[in-house]
Amino acid sequence: MISDVDKTTSLHLNNEVQFLCFTLDEESGSQLYAMNVFKIREIIYYDGEFTETAGENDGIMLGFLTVRGESIPLIDMRRWLYYSPSDPRRDLRPYSIEAEKSLVVICNFSNYTVGLKILGVKRIVQKNWSEVSVGSEYGFDGSSKVTATTKYDDGSVIQILDVEKMVAEAFPMFDNFSGLELQPIEAIDSDKVILLAEDSQFAAKSLQKIIEKLGLKYFTFPNGKALLDYLFTDGDIHQVGAIITDLEMPMVSGFEVLKRVKENPETKHIPVIVNSSMSSDSNKQMANTLRADGFITKSNATEIEELLKKFL
Repeated sequence: MISDVDKTTSLHLNNEVQFLCFTLDEESGSQLYAMNVFKIREIIYYDGEFTETAGENDGIMLGFLTVRGESIPLIDMRRWLYYSPSDPRRDLRPYSIEAEKSLVVICNFSNYTVGLKILGVKRIVQKNWSEVSVGSEYGFDGSSKVTATTKYDDGSVIQILDVEKMVAEAFPMFDNFSGLELQPIEAIDSDKVILLAEDSQFAAKSLQKIIEKLGLKYFTFPNGKALLDYLFTDGDIHQVGAIITDLEMPMVSGFEVLKRVKENPETKHIPVIVNSSMSSDSNKQMANTLRADGFITKSNATEIEELLKKFL
């Protein structure tokens, strides 16, 4: 247990990350996909029955599986790749993953537990965040399901999927960014600028809606490196009211942002709020060790309002 904690700490402090690489197609040499291992609770083979959802079973969600007495919603990840919000009624059954036993990745993020059905696991790769390319560099737009890419051992491209976007599309009722969630928050009277670092374009747009509702000015950056470059070269440090950063981002992670801001005498006064779907105790403990001023569940409007009112 202690060695696991030490390894996690080492990864964070060295701007490194581990990805689970997996496949969704049977063809040899098929596209590799990945997700951050810190979002993963366990990987299981499941050959039990699913509890299907009411209505037609042709969407992203397959139903519910039961793991040690816990009912967990199950998403077919290959179906999700073919899902489009512009055609939510599309029959996705032709794109289902077909296997005798279901290989399921159980994930925890944003205080929710979900199961993700995949075809096969390759292995876990460890990368420095500088080896991970921002999605926009490959022409991905705001509708893309890919946040970033990196390379496998053989040089093939690994596509890192936007799991926050996937969960919001599969379970709209879980979406913290809906208009109803924004109603209770009130504008904050401040001329300070909020700096946002978020690699998921879906999550970034949602975060922007919250800041706009608060009546604040902001600049958004796709990763920690872009935010730090702005802060230390182009930005007016004294005009920055707070930084809200994701943890796991290409180029430079949120932990590295936190470390550099708090180590610099000119910027250590700036409040840094960690905004992450990975709300585990270890991540919170590491953020506190690096002197984070707040830790919120991914883009929770009420929590953001409370902290910014405190700091501005």
